[in-house]
Amino acid sequence: MTPQALDSLSKQELIALILAQQEQIRQLMARVAELEAKLNLPPKTPSNSSLPPSKGQKANQPEKAKKLRKGRPGVARKLAENPDCIRDEFAAVCLECGKAASLSDQLEVYAYDHVDLPEIKPVVTRVNIHSGACRHCGKRIVGAPPAGMLPGSPFGPGIAALAIYLHTRHMVSYNRLVEMFKGLFGLEISEGAIANIFSRAHTPFAAEAGRIDAEVRAAAVIASDETSARVEGQTCWQWVFGSATAVAHRIAASRGKAVVSEFLKDATPEVWVSDRLGAQMNHATAHQSASPISCATAVTQSRLGTSSSRQASTTC
Repeated sequence: MTPQALDSLSKQELIALILAQQEQIRQLMARVAELEAKLNLPPKTPSNSSLPPSKGQKANQPEKAKKLRKGRPGVARKLAENPDCIRDEFAAVCLECGKAASLSDQLEVYAYDHVDLPEIKPVVTRVNIHSGACRHCGKRIVGAPPAGMLPGSPFGPGIAALAIYLHTRHMVSYNRLVEMFKGLFGLEISEGAIANIFSRAHTPFAAEAGRIDAEVRAAAVIASDETSARVEGQTCWQWVFGSATAVAHRIAASRGKAVVSEFLKDATPEVWVSDRLGAQMNHATAHQSASPISCATAVTQSRLGTSSSRQASTTC
């Protein structure tokens, strides 16, 4: 308020204005005291408030005294026993006197291996099947395709094996396979072609899986276990049946005894090794109970397992 406005106020109005300002000052001082008190409170954390754990700030760990690393003699890479190529390099001239160096003077040899990958690129074989008419009888004659190069898909077994290995063992997706074949090998291949490769591979894999199933089924001792597995958004069960020489897998929608019965096909092993799940009982002449075991150790628990066991996997 300006001095002129204050001069125009009466005594009662001035007293009322002063009292109002005193009340305002009292309220502001109380607010300042409240805010200053909050400054002394500890910060809110998940341990002293309702803040979620994700809002917490982890304290820095104290620095640890660095341990002195003990030195040890360096170890060079072992030289290859059978190198693919050997290059002998000799000095042409003496760097001191400039005269021609003799090979007989260079008996000392310092050897090391240089390892590299050759350029990897597809090998394209053009197959021309010739045909015509026999000059003797006039009948049509046609050349036969070479073995392993039948007409149809242009991609050979080497490409198929690499695609299947990368996809099943290293979980490389279809689009990443397309990228890898293009970037590593300069090979143009589509996702559809890769899908067709996998489809054609089903028949030989299924035949090998059937042979492995029969090998496990004929064993005297079979170890078995099962665990849940998600298949296309549905909860299924992965069963394992292991013998001394082979391991068979099943993905089934059931955890019931029918899965075991379907696998055995009326075969009765001498010993069945498993936990005491009802579906695992009464499948052999004798039963060896074991704690829940994983698929990877089923054969070991039977005391007949080997590290070189063959494996087969089939799905429902």
